[in-house]
Amino acid sequence: MVFDADGVEVSRAVNSREAMSDPTAHAEIIALRAAARVYGDGWRLEGATLAVTLEPCTMCAGALVLARISRVVFGAWEPKTGAVGSLWDVVRDRRLTHRPQVRGGVLEDECAGILEDFFRERR
Repeated sequence: MVFDADGVEVSRAVNSREAMSDPTAHAEIIALRAAARVYGDGWRLEGATLAVTLEPCTMCAGALVLARISRVVFGAWEPKTGAVGSLWDVVRDRRLTHRPQVRGGVLEDECAGILEDFFRERR
């Protein structure tokens, strides 16, 4: 979900890689695209916050930086592909011109439970 600076929901998405047959159709990417359309001024999402269940991957972390998102909030850490603090820390690389604030582990147990239930149903 993307929220504007006032905390109003701007966009919402789910992982749609399989449904869209698109390897880039992660929830973060879809939500960023929808938010950019709502903002209507191109691709800059300054002042916005992205909130997701799982720590973003490298592709999504790069997109967050390029979109100039101000804050990233996520629940569960992803030790296999996480790129916002666990395995890599793409968004805090000092060589980048934009580095969003990050808060991870928010409602971590609840988010991990949601993910476990999701994957249990599919196995």
